[in-house]
Amino acid sequence: MKKGLISVILITIMVLSLLVGCSSQQTNAKKDENNEKEVKKDSIVMAIGSEPDGGFDPVIGWGRYGSPLIQSTLVETNADMKIVGDLAKDYTVSEDGLTLTFNLRDDAYFTDGEQVTANDVVFTYESSKTSNSIVDFTVLDKISAKDDFTVEMKLKKPESTFIYSIAKTGIVPEHAYSKTYGDNPIGSGPFKFVQWDKGQQLVLEANEDYYGTVPEMKKVTVLFMTEDTALVAAKAGQLDVAMTVPSLATDEIKGMTIYKAATIDNRGLTLPVVPAEGKKTEGGYPIGNNVTSDIAIRKALSYGINREKLVDEVLNGYGTPAYTESDGMPWFNEESKIKYDVEKAKKILEEAGWVDKDNDGIREKGDQKAEFNLIYSSGDSVRQGLALAATAQAKELGISIIVEGMSWDEIDKRMYEDAVLMGWGDQNPMETYLLYHSSNKGQPNYYNPENFDNPIVDKYLEEALKTSDQEKANELWKKVQWDGKTGTSALGEAPWVWLVNVDHLYYIREGLDVGEQKIHPHGHAWPLVANLRDWKWTE
Repeated sequence: MKKGLISVILITIMVLSLLVGCSSQQTNAKKDENNEKEVKKDSIVMAIGSEPDGGFDPVIGWGRYGSPLIQSTLVETNADMKIVGDLAKDYTVSEDGLTLTFNLRDDAYFTDGEQVTANDVVFTYESSKTSNSIVDFTVLDKISAKDDFTVEMKLKKPESTFIYSIAKTGIVPEHAYSKTYGDNPIGSGPFKFVQWDKGQQLVLEANEDYYGTVPEMKKVTVLFMTEDTALVAAKAGQLDVAMTVPSLATDEIKGMTIYKAATIDNRGLTLPVVPAEGKKTEGGYPIGNNVTSDIAIRKALSYGINREKLVDEVLNGYGTPAYTESDGMPWFNEESKIKYDVEKAKKILEEAGWVDKDNDGIREKGDQKAEFNLIYSSGDSVRQGLALAATAQAKELGISIIVEGMSWDEIDKRMYEDAVLMGWGDQNPMETYLLYHSSNKGQPNYYNPENFDNPIVDKYLEEALKTSDQEKANELWKKVQWDGKTGTSALGEAPWVWLVNVDHLYYIREGLDVGEQKIHPHGHAWPLVANLRDWKWTE
């Protein structure tokens, strides 16, 4: 027997033993008729991925991809991605966009009984600024408590997207914070931390003193396991929720159904938009590509790749076509959607002078073959599948793509001259700014390796950040994608060929209502439980 298989079996036995121990302590449980799990109507056991690096500390980024659960946030986003109050009853933004004032509720308490005050908010943000948090706080100049329940933030410059960062930042107690806070956190959110067995499980309980609606799920157990192991445990009837992937989602499990969460967890091709002229980045890596720098190549690929076919063949139907980095969000421009049209793609190429002179199946323009490299992370089977499938479709257009898997260390060096199968997707329009603003071109941060630079787009991006009106900002983000003449979508300059949005998949026990989900961001795990306080059993 292979060593890897033995490890999976041993882990599964350990997990099942742990679950049996947990379930033996449950009372008032009803046995599910379809399998062996004792279903308690006010508790849940789930396997949704790995535990967060650094534990459950918002100061270093816990809650970035969903909700901090244990902690409250000043504001939050609802299912429509609108900003609504949480700890803050309301907030105002000054006319110049530089001052944000939050009026806090006075009935919020940490689970140790201490009241949440403005000082805790100030402490949280001041600590986050210096902690190398994965949430960006560089625009925050200073924060102060005007009184016990009023917080004022001063920004270095207007930034309309900062409110979305605020919505992801849980508030920690100044009096109970330490370097080990993430191991045993205290918060004022809908759930109370009970225990964390590292590498095994997290146990939460409903916070009965929560200022909002107390969750119906009184006990929540989150198990940390791979999709393969979770599938085994789900089949054994020991889980209510099990995260899975398209390649495993074909298995039928009695008493459970596949739940598809819509996402902006996208995949696409970055295409260098400047020619190779011997230039290099500050790190010494070559810039530019003589094929992808021709807009006709980029547009032809945009129209000539059948995204629906990619969803069906690579994702087993679990996904949707992608047209931008923000499909379905309030700042998405519906005009950016284009129809698959292979004849239009061929016409674009021919009108631009790309023809197959020697009948070898590859078009040429002068002495330049329509051929380029496409690189992807070699450990990612989905990206590999998408790269190969897109390559096969490009061949029908007369474009040759050479696919190569490699480490991210190697991709770092080659992404300025070669196409990359990349993925993004954030519940914050700041991502649009980072992807396309000219200030990011050539930087080692993956955002603009294609060296895209459009002054009109820059202007929209800068105006969108400066405005204090979210609706006005959304209209400007939409113009970034297409304003009728130019933009970042396939209708404009097409620095990306967006391919698909990957559904997030979960086996969920029948009778469990996971509420109205937000569109999930990049990262398949914690986004599912962002609304955990609304979950309930219906049967």
